[in-house]
Amino acid sequence: MYMEIDFDKMDGLVPAVIQDAETKNVLMLGFMNREAYDKTLETGKVTFFSRSKNRLWTKGETSGNFLHVVSIKNDCDHDTLLIRVHPEGPVCHTGTDTCWGEKNEANPLTFLSELQDFIETRHKEMPEGSYTTSLFKDGINRMAQKVGEEALEAVIEAVNGTDERLIYEGSDMLYHLIVLLTSKGLRIEQMAAELQVRHKPGWKKTLIS
Repeated sequence: MYMEIDFDKMDGLVPAVIQDAETKNVLMLGFMNREAYDKTLETGKVTFFSRSKNRLWTKGETSGNFLHVVSIKNDCDHDTLLIRVHPEGPVCHTGTDTCWGEKNEANPLTFLSELQDFIETRHKEMPEGSYTTSLFKDGINRMAQKVGEEALEAVIEAVNGTDERLIYEGSDMLYHLIVLLTSKGLRIEQMAAELQVRHKPGWKKTLIS
């Protein structure tokens, strides 16, 4: 992939921000020269230029904790790279997930989007034996009914049940709601955006007639 990169601003080097493609967490920062960039493209594994060793250094060459490239983006000034990767093991030489000592864990809320992606795939492929497929086959009325049933179960658990059961039934309700949204060509992100708008100062409720 050709990319206009300005290696001249820092004497032949550009910073490369390494981000986990799935969790979106920043894992580390390294530097690349033209040769390191070319080798990264060639091998699909992130290679830096080590300023201390004065040579190319493929992350994981001794530990086995390689950074497998998913995508590379250049910034607006063409002098900083954002490299999204699938990390193979801890990233930091100290053994931590990131060079800031943080856990490389995804925010569970982002899974809702991934879940709907999966449900959309079910909607397109309609594999036999899938519960999600059976919901789509039963139609919009059945899907809406299931959302109502699961919402009622969540209410019952909230009033007379346990926290664990409330989480369980609420999760069932949310799953069926996402199935319903998918059948209507809508996304869970649209609901999040609606709540975001409502959170802004000065928001006034409007009724759709």
